[in-house]
Amino acid sequence: MPRERITFIASDAPDAQAALARLRKRYGEAGDNADVIVGLGGDGLMLSCLHRIMSGDFVDNPLPIYGMNQGTLGFLMNPYAEDDLLLRLSVAESSSLHPLRMKARGQDGRIHDALAINEVSLFRETHQAAKLRIFVDGRMRLESLTCDGILLATPAGSTAYNLSAHGPILPLDAGVLALTPISAFRPRRWRGALLQHEAVVRLEVLEPGKRPVSAVADNSEVRNVAEVEIAEDREVTLKLLFDPGGALGERILTEQFAP
Repeated sequence: MPRERITFIASDAPDAQAALARLRKRYGEAGDNADVIVGLGGDGLMLSCLHRIMSGDFVDNPLPIYGMNQGTLGFLMNPYAEDDLLLRLSVAESSSLHPLRMKARGQDGRIHDALAINEVSLFRETHQAAKLRIFVDGRMRLESLTCDGILLATPAGSTAYNLSAHGPILPLDAGVLALTPISAFRPRRWRGALLQHEAVVRLEVLEPGKRPVSAVADNSEVRNVAEVEIAEDREVTLKLLFDPGGALGERILTEQFAP
């Protein structure tokens, strides 16, 4: 598809806002008639933009996003340059992402639905450790995990919080998800699992009154959950654009060999 009509978005950072003004003056602003979104900021801006697309904030047909780094972190972004933007967009390589869908049932029985691009995480809310029971595709796999929490990460999110929690880096097209404990106490030797991307994970909170747990899908938090079900939503496809040789799959592979 053509990538000549651009709508620009930017973080609130002064440098990003200044770049936004210059690029709009130079390339114009297509608004709802755009073929592509150019985001100016860091990874936080990119995740925010992806969530806006999933909520239908821009147009009915989700647009590809080309990010240029004007923030602190830029794993999902391209280098910033104002020249030859139309040429860069025309030759950019596309990477497709599918988010995780979280369905969290609160202790009050209410169901909360949210999407996550990086990971869905469960965390203890107090000084008491969380106790969780783990089901995969309806089969109990771990009767009781005592921990600070647990997360299910996508390949795109495997280099983020999952890596900090000592989870594995996942190649983009590997077709797997990472289930990673956070500060597991019992069983001491359990370090997590790799699951097929079609897997449905259900996490049951044990002793929720004594050991309250919150669930977080990227930046959407639900407190005092009783049970959380997580599965990849293949009906939602997000497209990120990268300069040739710098696509997301290559970046994730490179990260595995970082010193």
